[in-house]
Amino acid sequence: MMVRHHQIEFNSGALVFPGGSVDAGDKEIVARSHLYSGGEGLSEADRGFRIAAIRETFEESGILLARSKATGTPVDARRAGEIADRHRVALNEHKISFLEILADNGLQLALDTLVPYAHWITPEGMPKRFDTWFFLAAAPPDQLGAHDGRESTDSIWVSPREAVEGGESGRFKLPFPTTRNLIRLAKQPNVSAALEHARGLSIVTVMPVMTKTETGRQLRIPREAGYDGEVFEVGAVG
Repeated sequence: MMVRHHQIEFNSGALVFPGGSVDAGDKEIVARSHLYSGGEGLSEADRGFRIAAIRETFEESGILLARSKATGTPVDARRAGEIADRHRVALNEHKISFLEILADNGLQLALDTLVPYAHWITPEGMPKRFDTWFFLAAAPPDQLGAHDGRESTDSIWVSPREAVEGGESGRFKLPFPTTRNLIRLAKQPNVSAALEHARGLSIVTVMPVMTKTETGRQLRIPREAGYDGEVFEVGAVG
């Protein structure tokens, strides 16, 4: 998980999963099917979400979910590190595109390594709103990952349970959707079980309805979304 830069307007200083927005370059990759594998049966929009997820994860953490186009084998930690060392800063500074990195290094993004886990939309009335898909993936062996020093200022491998406990104790600042997904993840004993559970999920879109109470704010979400409840208290009103 990454700590967002304190100067970023939205969720500054929060502990979050790597991620971001679908951009024009991701849509260019969608149109070039030789640059990814495992996209069979997915809509154009779904392929765009997965491509963006892989790109943002590489930008923010250096972890690369890709295969060699020539052999079909997953990119190993040494090769991923070389690609990150050579291109990651330039990619974050928009001096090179992700498409160019894939083409120049003979890579295909491994879209099938991502399993949809949740779909959240920011409540109505908020000044900044997002339509966000969460995915699970197993980190490739020995790809350790590290924050980029730009959008994120720190990074940590942490169990879901420890992250939740850190949010409760004040050690971490956790956005509400992140907290709910961490609590759900914490019920699984290991990565394989979490992925298997995710494959069996029926994704219910969550757009919380926020109301003010005498003691703070209250968020209501669909019970069928699978977050062990429907109404949650989320802090005091200033």
